[in-house]
Amino acid sequence: MIETKPTTPALKSFFAPASAALVGATEDLTKFGGRLYKTMLAFGEGRPIYGVNPARSQVFGQRCYPSISALPEAPEHVAVIVSADKVLDVLEESAARGARYATVLSAGYAETGTEKGAVLQRALVDCARRTGMRIMGPNCNGFVNFVDGFAITNTAALRDGRKPAGNVGVVAHSGGLGQINVMWRAQEAGLGISYQVSCGNEADIDAVEFAQFMVEDESTHVVMMALEAVRSGPRFIALAEEAARREKPLIVMKFGRTEAGQRAAASHTGAVTGADDVQDAAFRQFGVIRVPDCNELHELAKMLRVRRWPRGRRAAAMTASGGHAVLMADIGASEKLEWPALSEETAAGLHELLPSFVSVSNPTDLTSAQTGSPTLFTDALRLIARDPNIDVLLPILVVTPVKNIDAIAALHESMDKPLAVLWTGFCSDDASVNVASLVQRGVPTYRDALTCVKAVRASIDYANFLERFRKRARREPPPGIDAEGARTLVKQGGPVMTERQSKAVLAAYGLNVTRERLARSAADAAAFAATLRASVALKIESPDILHKTEAGAIRLNVMGPADVRACFDEVMAAARRYKPDARLEGVLVQEMAQPGIEMMLGVTRDPVFGPVVTVAMGGIHVEVFRDVTHRIAPLTQEDVAEMLAELKMRPLLDGVRGAPPCDITALTDAVERVSWLAHDLQDVVGELDINPLVVSPQGALVVDALIIKPT
Repeated sequence: MIETKPTTPALKSFFAPASAALVGATEDLTKFGGRLYKTMLAFGEGRPIYGVNPARSQVFGQRCYPSISALPEAPEHVAVIVSADKVLDVLEESAARGARYATVLSAGYAETGTEKGAVLQRALVDCARRTGMRIMGPNCNGFVNFVDGFAITNTAALRDGRKPAGNVGVVAHSGGLGQINVMWRAQEAGLGISYQVSCGNEADIDAVEFAQFMVEDESTHVVMMALEAVRSGPRFIALAEEAARREKPLIVMKFGRTEAGQRAAASHTGAVTGADDVQDAAFRQFGVIRVPDCNELHELAKMLRVRRWPRGRRAAAMTASGGHAVLMADIGASEKLEWPALSEETAAGLHELLPSFVSVSNPTDLTSAQTGSPTLFTDALRLIARDPNIDVLLPILVVTPVKNIDAIAALHESMDKPLAVLWTGFCSDDASVNVASLVQRGVPTYRDALTCVKAVRASIDYANFLERFRKRARREPPPGIDAEGARTLVKQGGPVMTERQSKAVLAAYGLNVTRERLARSAADAAAFAATLRASVALKIESPDILHKTEAGAIRLNVMGPADVRACFDEVMAAARRYKPDARLEGVLVQEMAQPGIEMMLGVTRDPVFGPVVTVAMGGIHVEVFRDVTHRIAPLTQEDVAEMLAELKMRPLLDGVRGAPPCDITALTDAVERVSWLAHDLQDVVGELDINPLVVSPQGALVVDALIIKPT
């Protein structure tokens, strides 16, 4: 495990202030302010919690004050639940009195979609910047601090009082979803929560900053996040990298997977790069675990909060139910778990424990023999746990006595090897003992095989990510890059750069491009083609025709002066027919590439994460097959290797049916160089489309390219 120095997170006194006040306190429990104040008093842990309301002298037996200024001391944290048009005055008064934090639960701000709401929210931002007082909200449902015993919230999730603190944090934009569907259900499942926030409109403190606090907090081991949006890609990436350094997984349910969140673009790259694709890629790249629904947040947290990482995919399961053994084997294999044979020592030990008619395999079926032997389950469990061939243990329980539950909990506590329990039934001798009971004891326990295996798979994948994260080299550009020269070339080009201009920029970054020349007449074309002494391609050059194939303004494998001259005229004529008003600058005559695998390599700019590198199967069908992968620039060679491994067409690069393998080193170098171009020139390059990049045993060659400047 990575060692990190303990820190005092910046928001510690936000969550655990020395004193607090509620402006809008009331005894009327039909009102938000009444329920809110009651919760604050219940979670107060002896710290002063002042009620402020000019219309009350007492609230819940506590003295109530007419204003913040009238309080006997400056409250460190002020909660505000008054009408939106009165909030700013309260904040100004609170800041003047010396309050460090404010939580604005009032609504009526930017969420309304009105100009008035936007103006009111901008005023809150200005107040925070001007006074230095940090503000949560507005339009939020506050937070709960189970560690220190403090809360500013109104939620039915706390109806049964304060539950024991745990090591799982919760950050959500939504109140109801975050506090019920995430926090309450996690507690129902046996997990303990450290902190929960429902951050609302994020006028000042946002979800990333709250998550950063939890990552730095010693009591939190994993953070569950339910996000409507990631507002700053760079800040989110910094959060993810800090979480990885501390081995604290981030599990995120991010809304917005539909095509409605994606945009069209002029290049092929833009057409296959959607906003949600970029989110997925960024999360994978930086070790963030994305889940599709709320329940998977806490199901994965059960396993990941232990932070006991598997060394590999080799699993072992044991059960007294043969059907469960087969089910686990099938589902485990579908999630890429391996079921290796048990070691000779383990097998021999099991043969001594089991009746002679029972065959020893993995998963292990203890059969009905378990019923007649009170220690068989625990003896077999400990034996398999010691097997060096096994990385993770998956005991399967159906109907089981308390002693087996205790044995699993004791084993989990005593060993370093990760363990996840599938328990489909119930406790045979104590009805109060259930799945949540075992989870409360720190043991990842699941009702369904698929859920159990997915959690194990997430733990394995995160362990692999951490290994790559530790080894990842510093992101430094490869040698032979002329970034300033490339920038000058881009500035000299038009809004849509021609193929020839685009290739010049790529050449400045060290990519191999085709030999070519612009011909303005058929005679020029024939003369240059003769110098190449090989077949050539002829393509229209026009800033107004982005895709030459669609225009029919391209001819391939042309040989001989007469054919070159004839094809020159055909290309020009096709371009005029396709777009009569297009500016035709001539015909590009270029060498034909050696046979190879056609790939697409491109760049788009995501509004959240910035420059995104895309690698895909190339050619004219890239948008049909969509065999595509993305990463956030810049990249290391390790990043590129992971990208290529995600492509379905990856085996083609190694050679199939006698074809020689392609030059993977050259391809990796080309992708890395393009990623640095995307990073260095992100202010002047909006989109880049290399299609095709021909990868052969001899290297990687840019055959066609297009650069579009930002609008």
